[in-house]
Amino acid sequence: MESKLIFVYNANSGRWNAYLDAAHKVLSPKTYQCNLCDITFGVFRERSEWKNFRKNSGLQMEFLHIDEFEKQYKSQTEMQFPYPVILKENADGLEPFVSADEINQLKTAEELMELLEKRTKNH
Repeated sequence: MESKLIFVYNANSGRWNAYLDAAHKVLSPKTYQCNLCDITFGVFRERSEWKNFRKNSGLQMEFLHIDEFEKQYKSQTEMQFPYPVILKENADGLEPFVSADEINQLKTAEELMELLEKRTKNH
C-alpha cells in the first residue's frame, strides 16, 4: 500500500459551514480556528500556489473536514488528534505527519509546501 497524506481541516463540511467560515475569515481573521484552511484557501477559493503544488507534487493526498474524517476513519481513529492535522496512512494505519501545533505556526502555503517536501523526503 502506497502511503497517503490525509489533511483534516478544523471545520465541518457543508455549504452552511463554508459560508460561516468565509464570514469568520473576513470579520474576525485572528480568531479563525483552522490555520490549514487559512493558508491553503482564501476567503472563496483555493490559493493558486497551493493548488499547483497539490496537483504537481506527486503525493497522494485526501482532504477532509472533521465530520467526514471521523465518519470515514472511525475504525482507525483510536487516537484523538487535535485539528487541524495532517496524517500519514500506510499499511500500519494512521500516524501524525504534521501536528496541529506545527500547522498553527505556519504563515503561508509556501511554508507548508516546504515542510511537506522536506518530510516526504525523510519518510
